[in-house]
Amino acid sequence: MDFEVIDCHVHPFLGPETNYSYFPDTGIDTPDQFVAETRRAGVAKCCGSVIPKTPCASFAAVQALNRECLEFAARYPGFLLPGVHVHPSWPEESCQELEEHCRRGPVRWVGELVGYITGHPSYLGDDFLKIYDLIQELGLPVNIHGKWEECEAVATMFPKLNVVIAHPGTGRDDNLKLFALLKRQPNLHLDLSGTGVFRWGMLRHGIDVAGKEKFLFGSDFPICSVGMMLQGVLAEHLTDAEFEAVLSGNFKRLTGLA
Repeated sequence: MDFEVIDCHVHPFLGPETNYSYFPDTGIDTPDQFVAETRRAGVAKCCGSVIPKTPCASFAAVQALNRECLEFAARYPGFLLPGVHVHPSWPEESCQELEEHCRRGPVRWVGELVGYITGHPSYLGDDFLKIYDLIQELGLPVNIHGKWEECEAVATMFPKLNVVIAHPGTGRDDNLKLFALLKRQPNLHLDLSGTGVFRWGMLRHGIDVAGKEKFLFGSDFPICSVGMMLQGVLAEHLTDAEFEAVLSGNFKRLTGLA
């Protein structure tokens, strides 16, 4: 394979309390194994956030997730681009956290924001809008789990904010609805993690409708198989320019990565 692969959606961990591998006894139960398996599948770099197994009861819990992600990135230089967590229950603290991590340098990505786990029911609301305003000002993309209508609302309210929806749907009607949404909203994108290219021809059709610049490779590893997700993309009938865009080019453009 001649294409560089950057996985925009992983969930690194340092210990069992943040390890989302369904079957850790098979070998993904340490950070070293996490890195070895993603590299074995053909991934050069990845991006993502540490996810808790219980809702965040304080902003200290949010900060702990961010610290763990930064520590993981420091252990494996050049491999993980850390995604930073924010939380609408603590908007001022979230904004301070964003600015601090941006000053440090490694953070170029917000999320995955996954409200049903971290403990907020909506991605809208006045407190969240304050945070999006700063994310837009800082020039960072934000990765949001599901809720397409809310993602569209955020993208509409903040036209210079690049919103990356996490996970395509599995049904044809869902896919068509999502592609139409991507086409009409210039700053809305899709990462292919989770259900991935579950339906044959989905990515080819999506690019035909919305354009190659709208799709980013993601796996949701270690929840999902990074190798299966990558081979699913490579099996689609894309041009070299389309493969390059999906597998790494779009991520580099949105994050400003050289």
